[in-house]
This record gives sequence, structure tokens and C-alpha cells, in this order.
Amino acid sequence: MFKKALISGAALALMLTFPGISRANSDGFGLGFIAGEPTGVSGKLWMGRTTALDMAVAWSSSGDSDDDLHLQADHVWHDFGLLSVDEGRLPVYYGIGARVRFDDGAGDDGVGVRFPVGLAYLFQGNKVDVFGEVVPTLEVTPDTDFDVEGGIGLRYFFH
Repeated sequence: MFKKALISGAALALMLTFPGISRANSDGFGLGFIAGEPTGVSGKLWMGRTTALDMAVAWSSSGDSDDDLHLQADHVWHDFGLLSVDEGRLPVYYGIGARVRFDDGAGDDGVGVRFPVGLAYLFQGNKVDVFGEVVPTLEVTPDTDFDVEGGIGLRYFFH
């Protein structure tokens, strides 16, 4: 339990250092949570008008142990023209990324390639977004395996 708290605190501290760096970006840095498989802290750093770095520090409840720590980061592209809404923005996003899984029980740590596809609603003023995603994941170590993860979440953006 101490290990979880220590890693969560360190990850949160690192994520909170990004707002000063991201002020030059049009939409800033967002911090919130994701619930699903896995569940944890979610961050998003806009790198341009349609691209962002989407990351999470989360824990898995599937597999042999309920203490698997996931560190993941994805480069995502947003299509703002596919769906339109009267207020806010509703982009579809897709991307590629990586996941490192630390198996606290069996010791079978793993590395995987992620292919996120999702939908985000950015409220008017871009301070909050709500998102849902499905993430096909190809585990490449210690064994090759294919899985589908996903979740829903919410983030607050610091501009």
C-alpha cells in the first residue's frame, strides 16, 4: 500500500510541473481521473491544435493480482470536424502509445503497445473534458498477448 501511495504522489508531482511548460499551447495541461481497466490518475498535455500527449498512472483489477501498476503514455490526434455540437467541442481521437505494467503479485512485468480510440467532450471554455476510450493493447513482453482496455474519465485543464 505504501508503494502505491509513493508512486502516485511522485507521478502527481511530475504531472503538476507541466502547467508552466504548457502555457504556450492553446489548450494547456489537464489532470483528472480515469475509471475502467485500469483505474487511476489521468493527464493530458496539448502539444498543438490537434495533437496531445495522453498519460496515466493507474492500477489494474484484472489478472492474477489487483495491484498491477500501469504507466502509460499515448500520442493522440483529434478530429474536430467529424462530430459537431452546439456548445463545446466533441473530437474523436486516435493514437499510438506504450504501457509498462508492473505485476506486484506474480512478478511478470510487461511492456505493451497501445492503440487508443476515443471520444472527448470539451466543455465551452476548455477548462474540463469528459472522455471515453477503447484501447486495443498488444503485450510484447514477457509474452505476446492481445487485450482490449478502456475507460471513462474527467480532467480539469490548467491554462
